[in-house]
Amino acid sequence: MLPFTTKVYADAKQIIGAVNPGILPYGDVDAAGKGFVLFFSNILRLVFLGAGIYALLNIVVAGFGFMSAGGDTKAIGAAWARIWQSLLGLVIIVGSFALAALFGYLIFGDAGFILNPKIYGPEIPCGRPHC
Repeated sequence: MLPFTTKVYADAKQIIGAVNPGILPYGDVDAAGKGFVLFFSNILRLVFLGAGIYALLNIVVAGFGFMSAGGDTKAIGAAWARIWQSLLGLVIIVGSFALAALFGYLIFGDAGFILNPKIYGPEIPCGRPHC
């Protein structure tokens, strides 16, 4: 569900819907289980995105080095090594996601169980209708 929104059904008394307050009070149920997990998940996605961009740039630079080698066997070998190392890094990144999804499906019955963890904490009544 998108943040700051609620579901509106056909038989609801509100025609348009309601907008939740943007700032959650301290210790609210909506914030529980999302803070650290969401932060850690975003950091991992940022690291994987950075690794993918780095690998792409590394392949482009190695390809330029390969084209400008001019028949020098050492330069050609160095460019091929750099290309293969970048491709191997991309395979490791994609393989880690695939293995996490496979193990999550085999062990827990949900492919996203490991990739999107949920941390449960104490139930805190907040007194709002969407809790």
